[in-house]
Amino acid sequence: MRAKVKDKVIDPLTDFLDDEVLGGVVLLLAAIAALVWANSPWSDSYFSFWSSYISVGSGSFEINLDLQHWINDLFMAVFFFIVGVEIKRELVSGELKERKDAMVPVVAAIGGVALPAVLFTLIAGGGAGADGWAIPAATDIAFAVGILALLGDRVSTGVRVFLLTIAIVDDIIAIAIIAAFYSGGVSLGWLALAVGGLLCVFAFQKFGIWRIWPYVPLAAVVWLATYESGVHATIAGVALGLMVPVRPFRGREVHRKLEHALHPVSAFLIIPLFALANAGIDLGGGVLGDALRSEVTWAVIVGLVVGKIFGISGAALLALKLGSGTLPQGMRPAQVWGVGALGGIGFTVSLFITDLAFSDVALTDAAKIGIFLGSILSGLIGATLLLRIRDPAESEEAPG
Repeated sequence: MRAKVKDKVIDPLTDFLDDEVLGGVVLLLAAIAALVWANSPWSDSYFSFWSSYISVGSGSFEINLDLQHWINDLFMAVFFFIVGVEIKRELVSGELKERKDAMVPVVAAIGGVALPAVLFTLIAGGGAGADGWAIPAATDIAFAVGILALLGDRVSTGVRVFLLTIAIVDDIIAIAIIAAFYSGGVSLGWLALAVGGLLCVFAFQKFGIWRIWPYVPLAAVVWLATYESGVHATIAGVALGLMVPVRPFRGREVHRKLEHALHPVSAFLIIPLFALANAGIDLGGGVLGDALRSEVTWAVIVGLVVGKIFGISGAALLALKLGSGTLPQGMRPAQVWGVGALGGIGFTVSLFITDLAFSDVALTDAAKIGIFLGSILSGLIGATLLLRIRDPAESEEAPG
């Protein structure tokens, strides 16, 4: 029975991980392209292009944003919609369904958010960069899973499931942080309209409307109302994703259809565009030197590298010692340290929070450089640790 449940989890995981692995490669190429473009003879065009303003609507219903923020506020809502769908699936039929399976990665994820935030605050909390405390709290699942893919059969499926579960819980916490700490003053009227839109989605489901297109105008209303309410617009994507039925709806697997349709768009278009728009830093004029002398840079690096490793691993091993849960089948306790290190690859959501936390260019650049350096170091440490710790099956086959 346990094997059948696991098979149900692993099948969608396989599809998800395949997209994440390839998406991680595209994401890396987009980040490199952004850095090259921002430091090329055409660097001015990079910054002027992404700061070009586009207006949609008119009068009181006009939204005027630069291209970078159209991507960050609108396109990333689709990314967070997929995150919402994945969270719902894990809660209903995945690794977060059973308390025994979920407890250790949930505790690990909480530790992996709390300790980096504390370390950041200890290093930079007294200065102008204090608002960036949540930057090192995020984990980039695409890059982390990409590293696991490079390790191939040396890493068991259990390790992949454990890392993915931590990342899902990490996403839930990051969403809550964005909603609570990085949203503006809330307009209750607009917020009520957003809630009304969500209630209409619920009503449509109760009436058995299974086709996707009637929900699209409602989703647009929810996004617009959320944006205007002062709550960050990407929260609309999460809320809508959580409302997607995971179990068959009128005999149709709606969530699988949406994931298959939108996940590649998110992985291969939206996230690379986000990286292209946000990862560019002009390293000339002493920017790199200034960043290496900045408390913010080191706060991010220490948070990602030290905070994630000891936050995730320490919390997970403590939970195991107290008998609060178990690790996935095929995973050894020692491998928790490698997963903890990979949790320090905080690219996409870390850059996203940086944009929300800082308006000062120097602080933004310092944080981005910290994200790059901390994520690279975390990836190298995680890969090294996992390569040095063999899976249980390999250990049993090794000659005595």
